[in-house]
Amino acid sequence: MNEQVPNITNNAAGDPRSTTSTVLETGAAATQDFSPVKAICAHLNAFHVYASDPARCVEANHYCTHLNEGSPAKSARLIGIEYMVSPRLFATLPAEERRLWHSHVFEVKSGLLIMPQPTLVPRAVWETAETKEMQQVVGLYGKTYHLWQVDRGDVVPMGAPELMVSFTGEEQLVEKAQLVKERDERFGTAVERKREIRKGIEEPEIEADADQVWKKGRDGNY
Repeated sequence: MNEQVPNITNNAAGDPRSTTSTVLETGAAATQDFSPVKAICAHLNAFHVYASDPARCVEANHYCTHLNEGSPAKSARLIGIEYMVSPRLFATLPAEERRLWHSHVFEVKSGLLIMPQPTLVPRAVWETAETKEMQQVVGLYGKTYHLWQVDRGDVVPMGAPELMVSFTGEEQLVEKAQLVKERDERFGTAVERKREIRKGIEEPEIEADADQVWKKGRDGNY
């Protein structure tokens, strides 16, 4: 039985949280460090790619409900926000709207998306919890905008918000290997190990309208 947990959504679309989601959120909230913001359910880490320039990307720490920080430090700057929806809700969106959303299948299966491990939690325990969380995330679609382009050295948020997307294939990471390596070393993790652990996570079919930035023609048009 998929028991539902009542929650207030302020009329936002989407299903109520399930018991499984609530348990995972509670476990993460009890063990991870949420210095930048309080009352948060989980900490994820991955990379966001500029839709306007796929050659650019930034590492993003997600303090869920998906407030994206430039670092996990207490003084971290808020640089953007990501919304995630279920495949069911994604399918109800207008076609033009769906083109702004990205999938998380490759991020999860490749090991790019991680939940940084707390110091006092054994690795085996944490990896079990993390894998369960990834089983929830793998089928979701995200819409992300960054307000602060920290990778170019802006000292304040400048210009219009930038649509961000996720990596969807190994070929996109060829020139990002050092960036990923440095992230992994900082958090004491490895994408190779995560990839192996997540082999059993079912890979859902990705809707054709998602991940459009990687389907753009050479003229810049979709």
